[in-house]
Amino acid sequence: MHIDLQAVEDAAKELYIRALKLLPPDIQSGLARLRDAETGATAKQVLGTMVANIAVAEQTDNLLCQDTGVPIYNVLIGRGVQVDGLALKQALRRGCERATREYPLRSSVVHPLTRRNEHSSCGIGVPVIHIDFDDTPQRLQIEMVPKGSGSENNSFLKMAIPAEGIDAIKTFVVDCVLAAGGKTCPPTIVGVGLGGTSDLAVALAKRAATRPLGTHCADADGAALEAQLGAAVNQLGIGPQGLGGDATAFAVHVELAATHITMNPIAVNMQCHSARRASASFTPAGVSYGY
Repeated sequence: MHIDLQAVEDAAKELYIRALKLLPPDIQSGLARLRDAETGATAKQVLGTMVANIAVAEQTDNLLCQDTGVPIYNVLIGRGVQVDGLALKQALRRGCERATREYPLRSSVVHPLTRRNEHSSCGIGVPVIHIDFDDTPQRLQIEMVPKGSGSENNSFLKMAIPAEGIDAIKTFVVDCVLAAGGKTCPPTIVGVGLGGTSDLAVALAKRAATRPLGTHCADADGAALEAQLGAAVNQLGIGPQGLGGDATAFAVHVELAATHITMNPIAVNMQCHSARRASASFTPAGVSYGY
């Protein structure tokens, strides 16, 4: 299957806009679930306001949040897909620029030293583009995640000592959630990356934080840790927007990789309650959109 690069550009534009305007159903259901289970009166009211805000944004065709974030495109290329990799990345960038200028969107991307804003949501190394491969035949999938600064500013890395064991992992994650407090606009998805190297652990944490609710770590031990950490985090009392309550996090997600015998990297990355994402699948039947 040959990929039409103009279709990729158009999809990159559409995905950015969709991600900013349409909250995935799993997140909407998660907010409703937390609201219904919340025991604190103030927290229940805050969660109800969040649910109402989402409904108003979608009914009026407005953005869910003013922060358009740093644009991230995750590309998964299946078997039998023919595409020029460099041209693919260029098409994604053009689509990102078009969404910002034609829609228009506020550009949140600036040069790290001069703070100059090109008003395109693009810059050096941005949009962030990850390309990977899977064994799905005749399919190319693009996922778009706009990562806001409120959650991204609360990112953490620890090069733990292996002898400290699982207790060090649990303590570090809980301490990170406490340090973030209400700055991440909770309830959050707490992403935990374990193993690999320092850079891989951080990438795994981001992947975990942006995973759909209801999914679990493919590793059985990792999945068990998710449940334990999820229960621990929601006993902290931080609550929605840091105002107290039961609902500090939708869930804790864990992704892991093998690592060196003398180290144990632990990274934490969080996603705010407006956990935005959108996806497009290219198959011989055409392009379909989802979450």
